[in-house]
Amino acid sequence: MTDHFKLDLTQRPRRLRRTASLRAMVEETVLRPADFVAPLFVIEGKAAPEPIGSMPGVRRLCIGDAVKECRALAKLGVRAVALFPKLDGSLKDAEGSAALSEDALILRAVRAVKRAVPELTVMTDIALDPYTTHGHDGVLSEDGGEVANDRTVDLLREMAVLHARAGVDLVAPSDMMDGRVGAIRRALDAAGFEQTGIMAYSVKFASAYYGPFREAVGSARAAGTAPLDKRTYQMNPANRREALRELELDDAEGADILMVKPAGLYLDIIREVRGVTRKPIAAYQVSGEYAQIHAAAERGWLELAPARNESLLAIKRAGADLILTYFAKDMALALR
Repeated sequence: MTDHFKLDLTQRPRRLRRTASLRAMVEETVLRPADFVAPLFVIEGKAAPEPIGSMPGVRRLCIGDAVKECRALAKLGVRAVALFPKLDGSLKDAEGSAALSEDALILRAVRAVKRAVPELTVMTDIALDPYTTHGHDGVLSEDGGEVANDRTVDLLREMAVLHARAGVDLVAPSDMMDGRVGAIRRALDAAGFEQTGIMAYSVKFASAYYGPFREAVGSARAAGTAPLDKRTYQMNPANRREALRELELDDAEGADILMVKPAGLYLDIIREVRGVTRKPIAAYQVSGEYAQIHAAAERGWLELAPARNESLLAIKRAGADLILTYFAKDMALALR
């Protein structure tokens, strides 16, 4: 073996990887705090933050603590939060009636955050699963066999108007009912909320990675019962063409931002939908994705920060403009 062997190469891509400065100059995808939306879980009263066992570092917060967290996020450059309520079981029923209360926990949280941090974009989930005893995203048919599409959409219209009145910037229907984006848009406009935007969970798959979130909002199955089966409304993970169809429908019905959920397992879908719309694309790095990175790091199988960073970089590189992630605050701190 000789050290004097030279390949006759004109093209040597490694030239631009030789130093940190060169690598930074030609970096194609860059993460910023403003790319992230921080999901926050809100609870009633003035209780201390409640750790969520399956989501290390994530806690349920009372409204006062949620406001403090929003202030901290805004100072770090995170421009948006997504608020989710965790209700006491006594407030739930089969119809999700608490979702239409003028004094709902989530509405009080929105008002408090918008008063304290008016520059922060606040979005809220429009779905019934935190409010129903059965944990589904809508009301059930009379025989209980499936979620009733049109009755659910009627309730979601009312829910969206209540949230707009409370001051949210974006309502985010996550239910996957047919026609709900158009119905919500018409309801908002009729109520005088033409400027309230819709971030639609347009391509939401029936994923095995939602478990920790369901623990966080209290919509998980009770012990000894069968897992929730949402495959009659959430999408089949096997389907790509159907994803495009769903996204195109929400686009046409007036969604302002279109979302793919989950993110990390569906980078191909993010890339594909990026090519069919000029509207912003959001992607949700879901609770199971977050939990598995933490679990592997706790066992010493991965380094937490590099794995976290790479997972988020991949989502943005695939075409996402916004990333909902439980790593939002940690990433904003790391990017300072």
